[in-house]
Amino acid sequence: MHVPLVTPFTRAGDIAAEALEALAHEVLDGGAAGIVALGTTSEAAMLDEAERDLVTGVCARVCEERGALLTVGAGASGTRAAGASLERLARWPQARAALVTVPPFVRPSAAGVLAHFARLAEVSPVPLIVYHVPYRTGQSLDAATLRALGALDGVAGVKYAGGSVGQDAVALLGDLPDGFEVLAGDDAYLSPMLALGAAGGILASAHLATARFAELAAVWEAGDVARARPLGHALARMSAAVFAEPNPAVVKGVLHAQGRIPAPGVRLPLLPASDGAVADTLERLAEL
Repeated sequence: MHVPLVTPFTRAGDIAAEALEALAHEVLDGGAAGIVALGTTSEAAMLDEAERDLVTGVCARVCEERGALLTVGAGASGTRAAGASLERLARWPQARAALVTVPPFVRPSAAGVLAHFARLAEVSPVPLIVYHVPYRTGQSLDAATLRALGALDGVAGVKYAGGSVGQDAVALLGDLPDGFEVLAGDDAYLSPMLALGAAGGILASAHLATARFAELAAVWEAGDVARARPLGHALARMSAAVFAEPNPAVVKGVLHAQGRIPAPGVRLPLLPASDGAVADTLERLAEL
């Protein structure tokens, strides 16, 4: 389990670096194998370059101290800009992988996506994790294309957030290239993805009840179906509550209610979570 950390803000709207560092330690204490800096959950699109560097630096320091795996979000719609963002990762030797979104908005052909990642793998100082999230990028890739991406040198895995567990997910997990791993990216579908052979997940919901997410991965790996099924259903209900409003508003609202971050604020165009969504998520957490 990897946690794509939120970026906590102070009440004045600045980055709360101490709270970010504490969160990183907390999820690692809870059993996360690593953390992701500058993912969608971090509001990376709303951070300036200095803020992105601050977030990456804090996460790098914690991962070095804890011996945990650090993945950093990078990439862009254009290949040249994406390559430049990856080259900057050389500043943080603690980074072990880069989470790179399929080019959003421009919707290249499947061959264009392959050429894009082949070029990025040549310049990246770390292995790439393809972030497949078609409901954000507008680009849906079938199992054959994802399998071809997995065969590229320098591509280590995919964060699979296809919006469902459909035929492409089943086909991909049934025939993976050597050395290529699938990480679940749709929080509510973690349990069925693990049952089908996913290696783990990158999950915003795992800020909350981190140990139970780690437990779910462990019991599926052990083949303990009797424990995995009810736990998976309970976590899916909690994750559905987390994503009832745009991410990461509800996660931040719950973390603030728990006293783990100084403010629940997000940056425009996002809006803070409603009291009802936070209360519903806290209720689902209590059921765990």
